[in-house]
Amino acid sequence: MTTNKDILHSVWDKMDVVITTKAIFSEEILIDELLSNMLCTGPHYYYIVDFYDRQIKYMSHSVLSVLGLAPESVTFDDIINRIHPDDIDYVAKAESTVLDYLYNHIGCSRVKEFKNSYCFRMKMPDHSYQLFQHQSVILTTDQYGGFARALNIHTNISHLTKVNNYQAIVASITGEQQYVYLDVLNNEKPPARSIVLSRREKEIVCQIARGLASKEIASKLCVSIHTVNTHRRNILQKAGVKSSGELVSRCVSEGLI
Repeated sequence: MTTNKDILHSVWDKMDVVITTKAIFSEEILIDELLSNMLCTGPHYYYIVDFYDRQIKYMSHSVLSVLGLAPESVTFDDIINRIHPDDIDYVAKAESTVLDYLYNHIGCSRVKEFKNSYCFRMKMPDHSYQLFQHQSVILTTDQYGGFARALNIHTNISHLTKVNNYQAIVASITGEQQYVYLDVLNNEKPPARSIVLSRREKEIVCQIARGLASKEIASKLCVSIHTVNTHRRNILQKAGVKSSGELVSRCVSEGLI
C-alpha cells in the first residue's frame, strides 16, 4: 500500500534541481522575526526541516499540545503520516506546484521573502481530523539555488472554517502587496480575486484575527478609532462579508493574512 510518506517523498525526489542534493550549513536564522510575519490564528506548532535528509532540525514544544507528539522524538514522517489520506494527493500536487513556482518564477535571490500556504486535514490525538493551514518559508539555499531548509508552521483553523478551497498561495512577507494564487488541481490560472488588501488593511485584519477591538487596534497602530472603523467597513465591503468572523475566515483560508 502506498503511504503518505511514499507519495510526498516521491515529489521531492523528482525535483532534484529545485531541492538541494547536499547538506548545507545554514547561517543564523531569526525564527521569532519570521514568525512575526506569519499569522497564526489558532493552536499551532512550527519546525525547521532539511530537504536534503528530510529530517527535522528544530521542533516547537507546542506540537505536544496540538498533535500529541513528543517534540524531542517526532520525525518529519510522523507529521506527514498525520495528513488525511484523502488529502495527501492534493498536498503532493500543492508541494510540486509551489516549489516549481518559487524556483522558476520567484528565484533563489528572493525566495526567502515569500511564504507559501495551503490547507489540509490532520489527525488529532482523539483520531478525528481537523483543518490546518500550512505556511512555509525557504530559509536556506545551495550555490545553485536548490532549496535546503524551510520553516513550516501548521495552524489549526477548524474554528474558522472547515472548507478547504484547494488552492495554494505565494505571498510576500516583506510588506509588498504581492499575492499569487495557484490552482493546484486544474493547473489553470484562477480568476482574479475581488479582495485586495492594502498594507494598513492587512495590519487591521491581523489585529482583528487576534481578537482585538477597534479601540485596542487604534492604540496599537497609533491611529484614531474613527480611522480603524472606516477601514473595517471598507474591508468588509471589499471581502463581500458581513461580520469580522466571516472576514477572518476568508482571509485565513485564502492565505491573505
